[in-house]
Amino acid sequence: MSSNPSPTLLSSPARENNHVWLPDDYRHMARALALARRGLYGADPNPRVGCVLVRAGETIGEGWHVRAGEPHAEANALEAAGSRARGATAYVTLEPCCHHGRTPPCTDALLHSGVTRMVAAMPDPNPQVAGRGLMQLREAGMTVECGLLEAEARALNPGFIQRMTQGRPFIRVKLAMSLDGRTALNSGESQWLTGEAARQDVQRFRARSSAILTGIGTVLIDDPGLNVRLPEVTRQPTRVILDTELRTPPTARILQAPGSVLIFTAIADPAAQAPLQAVGAEIIVMPRLEWELHLREVMAELTRRECNEIHVECGSTLAGALLQADLVDELVVYMAPLLLGDKARGLFQLPELARMSERTELEILEMRAVGRDWRITLRKYR
Repeated sequence: MSSNPSPTLLSSPARENNHVWLPDDYRHMARALALARRGLYGADPNPRVGCVLVRAGETIGEGWHVRAGEPHAEANALEAAGSRARGATAYVTLEPCCHHGRTPPCTDALLHSGVTRMVAAMPDPNPQVAGRGLMQLREAGMTVECGLLEAEARALNPGFIQRMTQGRPFIRVKLAMSLDGRTALNSGESQWLTGEAARQDVQRFRARSSAILTGIGTVLIDDPGLNVRLPEVTRQPTRVILDTELRTPPTARILQAPGSVLIFTAIADPAAQAPLQAVGAEIIVMPRLEWELHLREVMAELTRRECNEIHVECGSTLAGALLQADLVDELVVYMAPLLLGDKARGLFQLPELARMSERTELEILEMRAVGRDWRITLRKYR
């Protein structure tokens, strides 16, 4: 739960990030954050951003970034406000851009509109902006404040922030297990471990991701489609297969659904690649690290392709490899109230430990009931 005071409970000015904010500031920024969430599935690879324009206490324009290549949140709010924007305050969940990208700079649009005050939740981590947008507005005479509900704004864009600041995507690994910590029978059978509500919940994690990644073992055993099946979603994330020996069948379901498919492999043979390319897959040859693909090189390539959040659905081998490579930013584990026995498969394939001091410690961020199952969100303890 956020430590920020709720706008509805504030009766006097509150202090956050060493700045005194009024109750109305919280209320309007909370609305901007709610608008930004409307871009959760569509804005990728851009950040999810919302904007509210207020003049004399009245909301005169709202907007959010719907999808890449279309107007940003500020431009949509300014269009809604029209000439009433002159003298208004703009509440924006991310520092306005000040460079030409797919669209013109939002700083120019705000200055031309006559907005006189800007409240941003957080600076833009993009090195092309990184405070320069706020500086440009200040130098033009606008009152500029930053840091209101920053934690909530950051939670909206973990992948974009990490890609811009650390040079790699935010990697979320989804797993399902029984009460005794098993993911499948010894034969590999696992459908269905969790209930319909949990499976629908997974669709929402898929929808917000830039790419859905799996390993060849999961493709061969489960033959998943790994597409998003939500009626309100039009953007299909890229589907990614890690297949060192290029064993993906051209008839696999993952190759049949709409959207792009990348196959990372160590096999450079054009004849072996041709059947998969014929059904639309893009083959990327990567170096091996011992017997498996170099996972950090895979993530570097996905970063170059502007992937923010990677959603991983895989078996214990790849899950263990990602954990050992320190490439798991978040674990989402669905726990079903059933038992599979000690011969069934575990969550992670990890080396045997000689001492308890070698154990991997995790921090539980959230536990929530989803239908008949429990969803546990964790990260490595730092």
